[in-house]
Amino acid sequence: MAALASLMFKSRAGLLVPCQASLVDSVRFASKKAGGSSKNLGGKSPGRRYGFKKQDGNFVHAGNILATQRMMRYHPGAHVGMGTNKTLYALEDGVVRFTKEVYIPPPRSREATQVITKLPKGAVLYKTFISVVPNKQEGMFKLVDMV
Repeated sequence: MAALASLMFKSRAGLLVPCQASLVDSVRFASKKAGGSSKNLGGKSPGRRYGFKKQDGNFVHAGNILATQRMMRYHPGAHVGMGTNKTLYALEDGVVRFTKEVYIPPPRSREATQVITKLPKGAVLYKTFISVVPNKQEGMFKLVDMV
């Protein structure tokens, strides 16, 4: 047994028998770490929630988002701005009002030539406008000093 151990020790030290040389040379170690498989993890995010964010009669501050939309479903009224992605937001503090108003497109516009001409005679086009009615500022000051 000791002779076998000394032979193994000698073979590791470089004293190899010619038939064992091919076994030792064929042992190879990994040159790179094993990588895990990659997966497409997209598509698990929730969908966009379009629609109005503030109801009719709610109080809003300047900058609050009133409605998000993909196409022009709601139109900006008084004291309401529109972002690049058609998001409507309040420009002043006040109360939100939804109104249906008669919409008359500008002459020679795309809507006037393509939409209005296809409506039946006498039909009226209504659109929903979102407006912000600002708070009245009269009588809201505080008396600081009597003269």
